[in-house]
Amino acid sequence: MITDKTPPQGHGRTARQLLRAHRYGALGTLSKKFDGHPFTSITPYMVDHDGSLLILISGLAEHTKNILADSRISLITHNQDDPHIQTQGRVTVVGHAALQQDRERCGRRYLRYFPEAQTYYDMADFNFYRITPLAIRFIGGFGDIHWVKTENYLVPRHALPEEEEMLLAELTAQAQDSTTQWLGVDCDGYDLKVDNKTQRHGFKQSVLSAAEARSAIALGKD
Repeated sequence: MITDKTPPQGHGRTARQLLRAHRYGALGTLSKKFDGHPFTSITPYMVDHDGSLLILISGLAEHTKNILADSRISLITHNQDDPHIQTQGRVTVVGHAALQQDRERCGRRYLRYFPEAQTYYDMADFNFYRITPLAIRFIGGFGDIHWVKTENYLVPRHALPEEEEMLLAELTAQAQDSTTQWLGVDCDGYDLKVDNKTQRHGFKQSVLSAAEARSAIALGKD
């Protein structure tokens, strides 16, 4: 049985925030070629509104062949600015990967975060796979180790995913700095691209609508 330490919801949100703060991880799949041996590769990922992960991968890639044979995967990311490997924050997602049919919808959000992937997206061989977590292993630092249940990690359906593009257009129109690009707004915070670098800004409290996000962004600027 997976048990969380108190407060479990806090661990889930912290794990989600760490995943959202980074852009790539080590993807573990079960090798079709080598009879189920673990096979690890580096892949960019984007955390969607509900906490699931989207990856854009080629049908020719070894990890894609593995996923099609056995959907079980894991993905780990870590605090990529911290040189102290043993004490840095990290998150492992254990779950299943599944091909996504809504390619265009996935692409609109993914390509805001990874515009350099446009060339791959234009190739018919590349498709989106969604990683749905079964459990989360969150390590906040030395001795700060937790298994997090998915009900304390995944975000229930809310209004913001459908309102995000409208909100981004509004925020972009209001922006006074033309060198700053709004990439995305989710329940945990928002992402900007400044001088070609992605900046993550977290909210103190979760938001579930564009109206709540506007207020949280305004408070953060005060």
